[in-house]
Amino acid sequence: MLTDREIRALTPREKPYKVRDGLGLVLVVMPSGSRLWNYRYEIAGKEKKLSIGQYPEISLAEARKARDVAREQLRAGRDPSVEKRVQRLAAQASLGTTFEVIARAWHEEQKARWTATHAADVLSSLEASVIPSLGRLPISEITPPLVLVVLRDVERRGAIETAHRIRQRISAVFQHSIAHGWVSIDPAAQVQRLLKPVQRGRQPAITDVERLRQMLRDAEKMPAQPVTKLALRFLALTVVRPGDELLGAYLQEIEDLEGPAPMWHVPAARMKVKSAGDHLVPLAPQAVEIVRALRRFIGPSGLMFPTARTTRRAISNNAIGYLLNRAGYHGLHVPHGWRAAFSTIMNERHRADRAVIDLMLAHTPKDKVEAAYNRARHLERRRELAEEWANLLLDGLPSASELTEGPRRPLKRRDEPSEDAPVASLPGRSRRAA
Repeated sequence: MLTDREIRALTPREKPYKVRDGLGLVLVVMPSGSRLWNYRYEIAGKEKKLSIGQYPEISLAEARKARDVAREQLRAGRDPSVEKRVQRLAAQASLGTTFEVIARAWHEEQKARWTATHAADVLSSLEASVIPSLGRLPISEITPPLVLVVLRDVERRGAIETAHRIRQRISAVFQHSIAHGWVSIDPAAQVQRLLKPVQRGRQPAITDVERLRQMLRDAEKMPAQPVTKLALRFLALTVVRPGDELLGAYLQEIEDLEGPAPMWHVPAARMKVKSAGDHLVPLAPQAVEIVRALRRFIGPSGLMFPTARTTRRAISNNAIGYLLNRAGYHGLHVPHGWRAAFSTIMNERHRADRAVIDLMLAHTPKDKVEAAYNRARHLERRRELAEEWANLLLDGLPSASELTEGPRRPLKRRDEPSEDAPVASLPGRSRRAA
């Protein structure tokens, strides 16, 4: 039998060699000088080896204890190598199936389908409201009452809609876990009906053409940075969603600007539903005029709505809303309201074109086959409706180039907040509009 003194005296050779301790325990001395414990045994007529570890991290006494455990397993008819593998997998599973680990893995898999803004919002909501309470628990031990406690805390903050969104995200993590065989039920689904109902209200929107024209006149007379005024008008004409879809726009996304059929390709990555592909926006002549007016403000990156301080960042998502508020339309019309205005007015004028109008608003049909078929359909009709909308809206209003010469709001000091100030770098800068 070996002693520690004998082990320390062993010297390396050109090739590995073995020194036996007894009862199958062997120390292998490597040419590098490292010493490895192995237990050699026979099962079902086949010689096998169990790796125990390296000396001196595994002492002589610990190696003998591991050997004795393996011998007990053999006497019980179990293979020590298989037992070690099972124990290792069990340890990995106990570490890898906590709610936090699985939630982050689920988020990593899903985020390619989302915009950067939405992905950040999903993760931050879990980190702020769920992981502190449930993160270290094995997911199999999380029950409906535990989920309900987390959601009630969110409700107590008055964030009823947020509680519903967080429940959906917890549920998605459990569905992910069910698919992997870690759990068999979704406790978040079982508490859905216990949450306080969301009192949904419509976003304020003016739906009368004459009042919309007057609102544009009033807003465009206000002192403001030219890019903000041009962004408001471009949003009104294209009726895309404010936020990433509008303010993330680059000049390079517009094709055939000087030709007969100018088209804005909004990349799928910035759309609310990324799987629907790029959103095609036929540009009316008045929208083309806005792009031309913007050229003097656009920098090398091509970002269409840059701040007055730098062309590398877009104006804040709040800038357009603040402009409308200062013009006296607080609570009457929000930037997102242009979509409702367009839908209401154009559907009343063209009831047979409902599907075309939905395409212009990037509303995805529930039927996936229909969605794929319709993606690029009706472009000529969409262009006709876009031009009709622009003519209705801008009748009697000044040209886009005149907006660049109107009264400007002075820039604030760098330490003062401004409605035209960016909130972060693109992409994924602002909270996505619905």
